[in-house]
Parts: sequence; structure tokens; C-alpha cells
Amino acid sequence: MATTRARKMFVNLSVRDLKTSMEFFSRLGFEFNPHFTDDKAACMVVSSDAFVMLLTDRFFRTFTKRETCDTATHTEALLAISCESRREVDELVRAALASGGAPALDPVDHGFMYGWSFYDPDGHHWEVLWMDPKVASGERCLDHVRET
Repeated sequence: MATTRARKMFVNLSVRDLKTSMEFFSRLGFEFNPHFTDDKAACMVVSSDAFVMLLTDRFFRTFTKRETCDTATHTEALLAISCESRREVDELVRAALASGGAPALDPVDHGFMYGWSFYDPDGHHWEVLWMDPKVASGERCLDHVRET
């Protein structure tokens, strides 16, 4: 089903301590929409089209019949967020690590794409990446980039 209309993305994550999670992501520069934030949930604004709902574990469980993932031992998803530069990738991951996050994988440099990752205090795996805008827009062919 192809569509040309813009869609918004809402990711819902279970958190053990909502206040701690909000403080962590605030230190990374994210803001929260107060209209969708209370003692059970917080709406973290990633962009005008992307949001992360941080839900207390108890509230999160009301949305599913399945068991929730123990993120201390299992990965439920890889959450990827883009940056405008390699420097911003490094700054964001360093801020995450300094604010209570844990290292996930070492930085990876593919030339046209650079990324690094961390685990947030609840064990969610965040990939932080920069991609050459010319490759991302299709202006430069990925095969050409790999050859150089």
C-alpha cells in the first residue's frame, strides 16, 4: 500500500521509572509534550513527525496480551535516530553515556554512513546515525560510494 501522504510515527516503550527516563532523555536534548504527559506516560518529541511514548511498565502492559521483554537480557527492537553530522552522533552518544546510559556497540564508519549506539537506563537499544545527505536522497548511488 503505497502512500504519498506524510505519516507520524509513535514508538511506545516500557520504562521502570518514568521520572528517571524523562530526566535521561532531557539531558540528551529531547523535550516532552505536556499535553500527552502524566504520571503514567510521557510523550518525547523526536521531530514533528516522530514521537516516543515512555510508558510505565504497568501502563504499558495494558496495551498488549503478550509478556513484555526483559531488556536487561533481550533486545526488543533497535531504535534508530538520525543526526545532521558525525560530530552530533558522537555528542549524543557521549551525552547518553555520561547521563546513565550504557555502551551498546562501538562506532561504525562506512564512509557514507556513521553510527554509534547506546542502551538507555531501561536497556532499550538506540542506534544514532549520520548518513551522507546525497546518498540518503538518492543523488549519489550507494554502489558508487562503496567503490570509492
